Amino acid sequence: MGLNDTPSANRLHIGFFGCRNAGKSSLVNAVTGQELAVVSDVLGTTTDPVTKSMELLPLGPVLIIDTPGIDDEGNLGEKRIEKTRQILSKTDIAVLVVDSKKGLSPADMELIDIFKEKNIPHIIAYNKCDMAEPTFEDGIFVSAKTGENVDTLKEKIAALRPLGNEKRIIGDLISAGDIVVLVTPIDESAPKGRLILPQQQTIRDILDSGAIAIVTKETELEATLSSLKNPPKMVVTDSQVFGIVKEILPPDMPLVSFSILMARYKGFLETAVDGIKAIDTLKDGDTILIAEGCTHHRQCNDIGTVKIPNWLLKHTGKNLNFKTVSGNDFPHDLSGISLIIHCGGCMLNEREIETRRQSAEENGVPFTNYGTVIAHINGILDRSLNAIT
Repeated sequence: MGLNDTPSANRLHIGFFGCRNAGKSSLVNAVTGQELAVVSDVLGTTTDPVTKSMELLPLGPVLIIDTPGIDDEGNLGEKRIEKTRQILSKTDIAVLVVDSKKGLSPADMELIDIFKEKNIPHIIAYNKCDMAEPTFEDGIFVSAKTGENVDTLKEKIAALRPLGNEKRIIGDLISAGDIVVLVTPIDESAPKGRLILPQQQTIRDILDSGAIAIVTKETELEATLSSLKNPPKMVVTDSQVFGIVKEILPPDMPLVSFSILMARYKGFLETAVDGIKAIDTLKDGDTILIAEGCTHHRQCNDIGTVKIPNWLLKHTGKNLNFKTVSGNDFPHDLSGISLIIHCGGCMLNEREIETRRQSAEENGVPFTNYGTVIAHINGILDRSLNAIT
C-alpha cells in the first residue's frame, strides 16, 4: 500500500452481484472506466471475486468487487457461490446486475432477500438495455456496451451511501496542542521498515487534530516522559507491552492501547468489554477462537498464536484449546467455541466486523478483542476505558 492510499477498510465497499453472463464484469468495467475484469460470452468467466481500490466520482475512495455468478453449477460452482456470500458480509452497497432480456431469476430474488436480511442498500441494474425494451420498474436500465445510463447508475449508487457522523480514532478525545505519546515496540513481529496500520492511522488523526504525536519504543518511554515539559494528554501503547508501560507511567496518567481504540473506532468496544466476563468462567477443555482480519507471515513469538494463548493459560490456570483463523476464513459454524478473541480489525470494514460480531451473538458466543483481553489480564482495563470516556 502506498503512503497516499486510503486503506481498503476505510473505503466504501461496492459489490456487483448477479447470474452468469448478466454482464457484471462488463458493467464493472464501464462504471470504473477501466478493464478490471475479464469479459467473455462464456458462462462463468469470473471465477473468483475481483477487487479494485480506486477513486470513483462522486463517491470518493471505494473498493469495487466483481463476484462470480450466483447461479454457478457443480462443486466448483458451489465454492464460487460461497466466496460470493463471503463478499456479502463486507458489502456496503450492492448492485444486482440482471440481463434485461431475461428479467429477475430465482437466484436474483434470493440475492435481493439476502440484501434485505443484511440491511445492505442495493440497486437493480438491468443491463443490455441496448438489446431489449425497458419493461421493469424496480431498477435502472443500463448498457455496459454503449454506456447508456452508466453515469446515472453511479449517481444512484452514491445516493445509497450510508449516512452518519465521521468517526475518529482518537481525534475526539484530544484538543489542539495536546501531546500524545505513542509506544510502538519494534520486535521480530514488527513489519520491516514501517509502522502497522493502526499506528499510522492514529498518528494521522492526532496530526489532523492539531495535536502533537511523539512516537517511542517502550525501552525509551521513561526517557521520553522525562524530557517533556508537560505531561502528555494520553499514552497509547501496543497491547503487547501493556504490562511494561503501566509500570513506567504514573497511575493517574491516561493509558489505552491501539487495539482498544480500534475496537471503539470499528464500533464493537462495548461488546468486547462485555465479552471479557467469559475469561473468568472458562473451564478445562474449552476452545477459544482467535481471529485475525488479515493474513501475514507469523513469527516465532506471534501475538495471536503464541502470546495471547500463553497469557490466557497462565491467567486462567485452565487447560484450554485454541483455534486460529485469519483473513476471510471466519467460520460460519461456531459450535464448540467458548470465546472469540478478535484482532482490532484494522484491515476489515465496519460491516464485516459487525457481521462477525452478530454471528457470535446469534450463536451465544462471547466476543472480545486482543487489546481488551490484554488490558484485563494486566488489571488495567478500567483504567484504559476511563482514558477514552
